[in-house]
Amino acid sequence: MKYNGVNHLALATRDINTTTRFWRDFLGMRLVAALGKPGYRQYFFEVSERDLIAFFEWPDIEPIEEKDAGRVVKGPFAFDHVAIGVEDDNALWDLKEKLEANDIWVSEVIDNGFIHSIFTFDPNGISLEFSCTVENINIRSNPIMADSSPGEAAGEGPEPQPGKWKPAERKTPAVKRKLYRGEIKKYLK
Repeated sequence: MKYNGVNHLALATRDINTTTRFWRDFLGMRLVAALGKPGYRQYFFEVSERDLIAFFEWPDIEPIEEKDAGRVVKGPFAFDHVAIGVEDDNALWDLKEKLEANDIWVSEVIDNGFIHSIFTFDPNGISLEFSCTVENINIRSNPIMADSSPGEAAGEGPEPQPGKWKPAERKTPAVKRKLYRGEIKKYLK
């Protein structure tokens, strides 16, 4: 299996206008789909040529409590933070300075060894990290396996391990494949 990126990450907001102002106008991500009808909205913002971030507008939700990325929590939990790559250190510093100029809290620039990062929050309380890769350190080409006490699966190494899952037992012939109409399709012409 070869993946080509994260098609989209779907989050939720109670205020699509404030969310659009932040993600489109402040961060500069194009609004590539604004779908909706009374009681339903889903907006997609372009992070990169292959990656989108989407927001459902649900008017009865509350913004989440701001939680620093990586801080341990207990109880039900879905995800820690959204990390978005930027081109280089200059872009990272430009974004940090823009956040500060608009009185939006932002961390100092953090050197994580293989990436440099800043952290902030969107208007929904979602923890955001913006990072750029450190020159000459590529964890995709040279994975870092530095856990002093790795779990059993990580101890097997970075590459996918064949034989751990059953393969598909049957293949659906192309002539029998059926696509079902999704909610979003009716908005496309």
